Amino acid sequence: MRSNAGCLNAIVGGFSRIILLMFWISRPVQWASVFGDAWFLPCLGFLFLPFTTLVYVWLMLGNPGGLQGLDWLWLALAVVIDIVSVGSAGYTNRDRIPSGYPGSTQPPAS
Repeated sequence: MRSNAGCLNAIVGGFSRIILLMFWISRPVQWASVFGDAWFLPCLGFLFLPFTTLVYVWLMLGNPGGLQGLDWLWLALAVVIDIVSVGSAGYTNRDRIPSGYPGSTQPPAS
């Protein structure tokens, strides 16, 4: 059975990016205290690992001395969450490739 909750899926899937963008715009001083003048690394984080970037910023704001102890566990958990979300999206959309194309799991239509 196919779900028709496309808009809801887009909001949930982009939630970490929305929160990251809101934090970047609303708190530029805190953002600059974590990344300085660098703009390339936060942009890569926004594109590829948004939840990890968000957790990293929150951890660095709470501990200006750097990451220590259990902070690394939280950061590793955030990386796993980002990778699982990308993998689950790919797995969910595996049948959207039209039949007959390379990578399709459906037999060609006759």
